[in-house]
Amino acid sequence: MLVERAYAKINLTLDVLRKRPDGYHEVDMVMQTVDLSDLIWMDVKESGIHLDSGASNIPLDDRNLAYVAAQKFLQTAQITSGVTITLEKNIPVAAGLAGGSSDAAAVLRGLNRLFDTGYSVDKLAEMGASIGSDVPFCVYGGSAVAKGRGEQLTRFRHNLKAWAIIVRPPIFVSTADVYGALTRDNMSEQPRSQQMVDALLRCDFEQVVGLVTNGLRPAAERLYPEVKEYADRLSSTIGQPVHMSGSGPTLFILTPTMRRAQRTYNAIRGFMKEVYLCRLI
Repeated sequence: MLVERAYAKINLTLDVLRKRPDGYHEVDMVMQTVDLSDLIWMDVKESGIHLDSGASNIPLDDRNLAYVAAQKFLQTAQITSGVTITLEKNIPVAAGLAGGSSDAAAVLRGLNRLFDTGYSVDKLAEMGASIGSDVPFCVYGGSAVAKGRGEQLTRFRHNLKAWAIIVRPPIFVSTADVYGALTRDNMSEQPRSQQMVDALLRCDFEQVVGLVTNGLRPAAERLYPEVKEYADRLSSTIGQPVHMSGSGPTLFILTPTMRRAQRTYNAIRGFMKEVYLCRLI
């Protein structure tokens, strides 16, 4: 048996460029791993795939990307034995943090070790692209500019030390509905990804915060006014900019020091239930 961590991500920029002929949207974004993580235990069994979790709000069959990843891996590697997967969920579900995609990526990495198949990380990311747009990024982790549907990655490394306070409002948001509600005004002809990369490489925290943008936020707030209400309340309470990750509803605040992050976390915990203090990694 082995265990693998599945790390959450936030979007530091997310620009939607246009709608593609295949029905998806062309995006240009900077994705960043944070150290909020699920834990996934994997072990060999005689046959089949068995997925188990203490979380009551996730499917345990092929509707779960971790299950799909196990299917993909076993088929690709032509392995006839099966696997047992136990998933400890710490990343909020359906929250714009790529929790399901990260679980799938962790299963690919873990099964590669469990069966000693020797696939490269690039090969695992290639497998992941057929599972979900965010899975290749989650296979690698770290920082990357993501284009296309999110699967075209340019990875980079920066040394900015920063913390993120992640807040999950008690709202369900449909990613498909948010994308469907996009208007031409929400789309960008000048993505901010390169500016964000430059600011991260310079470790310019103030400029990083100033460049955070999310082209899905206007549509999300129009469909789900509570997202804006929570963001406004948070910003008013802590006196700092509040950002949205992915299609929402999760909000986050960036801080440059652990002490400030802890103060912000404590202030928010007074009126929000799901709050997480994370480090950019």
